[in-house]
Amino acid sequence: MTAEQTVHPSSSDIDEAQPGIFSRQHAAATLTFATVMFLTGFAALAVVPTLPTAAEDLDGVALFPLVAGCFVAASLLGGVLGGHWADRSGARRPLALGMILSVVTLLVSASSLSVWQLVVGRFVDGLAAGMVAVSVTTAIGQSYPEYLRPRMLAMMSASWIIPSLVGPPIAGVVAEAWSWRVVFYGLAALTALPALALVAVLRRAPAEDGARADGLPSAEERASRPPLLVAAMLSLGAALGQYGVSGWDVRHLLFVAAGVALLVVFAPRLLPAGTWRSARGLPTAVLLRGLTSGTYFTVEALVPLMLITERRVAAVTVGVAFTASAVLWAGASWVQGKLLQDVARHRLVTAGALIMAVSVAFAVAGSFSGVSPLLAMAAMPLAAIGMGMLDPCVTVLSLSHSSPDRLGHTTGAMQTNMNLGQVVVLAFATAVLNAGLAAGASRLGGYAIAFSLLLVPTLLVAVLAVRARKD
Repeated sequence: MTAEQTVHPSSSDIDEAQPGIFSRQHAAATLTFATVMFLTGFAALAVVPTLPTAAEDLDGVALFPLVAGCFVAASLLGGVLGGHWADRSGARRPLALGMILSVVTLLVSASSLSVWQLVVGRFVDGLAAGMVAVSVTTAIGQSYPEYLRPRMLAMMSASWIIPSLVGPPIAGVVAEAWSWRVVFYGLAALTALPALALVAVLRRAPAEDGARADGLPSAEERASRPPLLVAAMLSLGAALGQYGVSGWDVRHLLFVAAGVALLVVFAPRLLPAGTWRSARGLPTAVLLRGLTSGTYFTVEALVPLMLITERRVAAVTVGVAFTASAVLWAGASWVQGKLLQDVARHRLVTAGALIMAVSVAFAVAGSFSGVSPLLAMAAMPLAAIGMGMLDPCVTVLSLSHSSPDRLGHTTGAMQTNMNLGQVVVLAFATAVLNAGLAAGASRLGGYAIAFSLLLVPTLLVAVLAVRARKD
């Protein structure tokens, strides 16, 4: 019997001999984490559609790339802070602070008097989101045995279904009938009481097994932790890069160069050694997280932009694709956690990556004027199926390579490379698109070239997944 088979017993044996995620032992934690993910998803999905309106109202359309990009940049810093704090004293404190900051940042954004205040609000929101995401994943690793982690991660994905269905439409109606500010204030009110209740529940919870009794890290752990300045410089590099690719002139190119330099210098210090050369084990698992998330969110960003601006597809039709993507992601995640429990995790990663490669091919084909744009739109839900299958598996593989007292460090590294992947892949695809346009290519031709390049990371994931397995 292989190690993979030992780690993943059959579903029937688990159900009969072991407690489930809603057993008396785990029910409170399961409901708490699901509530956190529901609120996080609702706020995130409802806020994003209102940002263009807010930027226009504040006379800051020119700075919209920074408004949109600083969230991801701050998530890099939030993930590092949350992960190392979780290793030091458990996941409860960074999770509680992240939820409180989520309420504060909604109030800051709602009361914006200038676009720069909105930028600050989005930055703090990214900081909070990074802390919450890492803390929840770390808490799952600390609170559940390994055979339940795939099911809990699937539930985390499922908690986004209702927000994805009702969040954007409600936000659009409220913004049109009243104001974008009402959306932010309403979300703050909706999140405030559950956030306070969560803090109260977490205060009563016992300390995690991964935390030391004195709450202090060992000398070895302190030595292995990167300084806060490294994470801050990495966030700055991500923000500069995202702002720089919004134009194609000398000034923007200088911003891109500065951002790339910061990423190249500081990113390796936040990731496991050997990540970029795909060393076996945890480094490869972290690399896979960056490649897959970067590809998926680039598809999610550029396909709707092409459909609406070039193929003249109605925005409401594109919205249906967003909703379908969220539902299918959750469905695929449930399938891998429940029905495919006995399949080796790295094989599911390969299967999910190949599905994403097919979705990229659909996006390329849908970029040609003689082909139905619905083919490109289908790329979004198809990519979501691939991500729903492989993303929880990558997380499980990452956690399996980590010791109990390093779960926060591991999830922080995963969060960091996930955000790096989004920044780098999207920036690269955008730069290629803009370069093609500057060289005289048609806009649809530029999109086709940009989408074609996404086949590289998806096929790399399919090939490298075997190097992330636990031997």
